[in-house]
Amino acid sequence: MIRETKDLENLADYCIKKATAYGSTGCEVYVGSNVSETVNFRSQKIENSDRSDVLIINITTYIGNKKSSLSLTYIDKNNTDKMIEKCVDVTKLLPEDKYNVLPDKNLLAKNTRDLLQFDDTEINNQKKIEYLKHAEDSALNNKFIIKTNGSSFTQAKNNFIIANSLGFSSGFKKSEFSSYTDLVAKKNDSGMERDYDHDAKTHFKDLINPEELGNRAAKLTIRKLNPKKIKTQSIPIIFEKRISKNILSILSSSISGSSFARGTSFLKDEMNKEIFPKNINIIDDPLIERSLYSSSFDTEGVKSEKISLVKDGVLNNIVLNTYYSKMLNINSNGRASGLTNTYFESGTISYNDLFKDYENLILITDIMGSFGNPITGDFSCGATGIYFENNENYPINNFTLAGKVQDIFKNIVLANDLEFKYAKNCPSALIKEGLVVGGV
Repeated sequence: MIRETKDLENLADYCIKKATAYGSTGCEVYVGSNVSETVNFRSQKIENSDRSDVLIINITTYIGNKKSSLSLTYIDKNNTDKMIEKCVDVTKLLPEDKYNVLPDKNLLAKNTRDLLQFDDTEINNQKKIEYLKHAEDSALNNKFIIKTNGSSFTQAKNNFIIANSLGFSSGFKKSEFSSYTDLVAKKNDSGMERDYDHDAKTHFKDLINPEELGNRAAKLTIRKLNPKKIKTQSIPIIFEKRISKNILSILSSSISGSSFARGTSFLKDEMNKEIFPKNINIIDDPLIERSLYSSSFDTEGVKSEKISLVKDGVLNNIVLNTYYSKMLNINSNGRASGLTNTYFESGTISYNDLFKDYENLILITDIMGSFGNPITGDFSCGATGIYFENNENYPINNFTLAGKVQDIFKNIVLANDLEFKYAKNCPSALIKEGLVVGGV
């Protein structure tokens, strides 16, 4: 079982007092109790079962503007004392950096609210096995699914405390239930294709039912069968939702405080400028209830609130922790942990309407490689998809997409099918122009 909150608070307080006794002038500490249980399944048989139960301490010590950090798995207080002393000793040897400071006390979170992220439901291994068996049975009922590459069910519970020498101390419990299945399909003498589906929720009753998981994964896999090759061309592209979320991934990498402070982002000169069409808004909201990614404070204890990253197409905010906010001379916005629940506001047209103005276009269903370079803005990746041509469609594979991230941003049209499934969520997205498909 995960440790009680009071025990974690006492251990965090103990670490801060020890660090102070060893000569630290400031201290931050994370104490987290994590229990995780996973069953792995393959071809309708259990493959293995894993369980972990750890108590983790991450500690950062300051001596003036010197700073160092270390992580350890808690064994006992004697071992913890030695590691804290080692951290302080290392701190003494490091050079001064004026931006190495604790957060401003007035920015620390106060009166945090429960975001309903903990479900005390316990799923024993037999129930995990039954879930996975139902998922694989449903998938294998599809005649073109010939085997599974593996399936898994994980239950994880976490309780943590973040504290610092300024007096901040807060944390919360969080649970996660996740399922996954990976399938292989074959039709006649064609080659084999694979795809997957997965889900993850804070509450077990919100998790996808196993039959739907298996059927969805099967549908995604079967649609790849009998792919054709295409010629190199410039053509409109539609990213389906599980791919379009990568647009937010490249955006978040490009607007990190570190990349702006060091001038290493292709967007470094675009603050308060229009980088998307005027109807595009991008939100980061850490306060969504029952989300795996929510938190009312970041890993430094700074209060996190809902912000607009992009407002009416204009870049409004970047991702800041204390260090880079000091370097840039602006306040931290509570994103030391990174972004939380990031999403495009939904578009105004239907998914089907994305297709209606084009005789030829490609729906991207999978990508290989990174989605773009946050330093140069170059975009290139391998892809598979479906080619739509004169009211017909067929699967295609082994082609590349190339262009500029800026062109993806500027030529985007969003459908109205936004759903919250990941840390970053985007509706289906049409890129009208600017991308080149590299084929045969």
